[in-house]
Amino acid sequence: MANTTPAAGAAASGEVILGLEDVSVSYHGDITILDHVNISARKGMVTGIIGPNGAGKSTALKTLYGFLKPTTGHIRYKGESLNGKPPYTFIERGIAFVPQNRSLFGDLSVQDNLLLGCWVFRNDAARVRRVLEAAYAQFPILGDKRHDPASSLSGGQQRFLELARALALEPEVVLLDEPTAMIAPKLSREIYDFIRALPEKGITVVLVDQNVRQCAAVSDYLYVLELGRNKAEGGKEMFEGDSALHKLIAEWLEYKID
Repeated sequence: MANTTPAAGAAASGEVILGLEDVSVSYHGDITILDHVNISARKGMVTGIIGPNGAGKSTALKTLYGFLKPTTGHIRYKGESLNGKPPYTFIERGIAFVPQNRSLFGDLSVQDNLLLGCWVFRNDAARVRRVLEAAYAQFPILGDKRHDPASSLSGGQQRFLELARALALEPEVVLLDEPTAMIAPKLSREIYDFIRALPEKGITVVLVDQNVRQCAAVSDYLYVLELGRNKAEGGKEMFEGDSALHKLIAEWLEYKID
């Protein structure tokens, strides 16, 4: 496993589109969750964030979306500090967020949930129509169930709907928090294939995931957080060998894997 310095992995190249710059975040004023964390998401790449439970992964993602305010450092988007900006302004800038917990309106139809994703351009009928057609082409099952309540979908289908709703914004950046949590393996594979293809559509991805192997497989660059701090970072080659992953996971679990 790499050492604890950012120099541990090969430096990623490319334009940094979104990131945390020396960011600390506290809950209730005195419980520090992120401690001077640095994360850079580069344009056209999948940036993965991994670490044990309680490492601050989801907190980092929520901070990148403006839900949490840094006590030190900056949230930067294309060089601009977004500190103090409300989350709806992140949407306006082309940043979409899919949380780990379900965020659908269960009593509304599939199509109505998608239309909510079009709210910021609701008066542009042609764009709304284009976005709906693209969603149903990407996820045919949603087209088949467009008039069904979102709550009637399976867990995997609901996740497809959340992803489609995020893409309705035609974003530059998508933040994904545990996208395959509690999802059947077959649908999980489809979701990872979908994530891996997003950069080909010009979409930058920041992925938080407990599935270390899959996260390493789809990410171009990885950050390891531990106890709210940067522990290591590097390209996927740093994680490709099973032995390296076993050692990493063993450290988190405090369990020796032979």
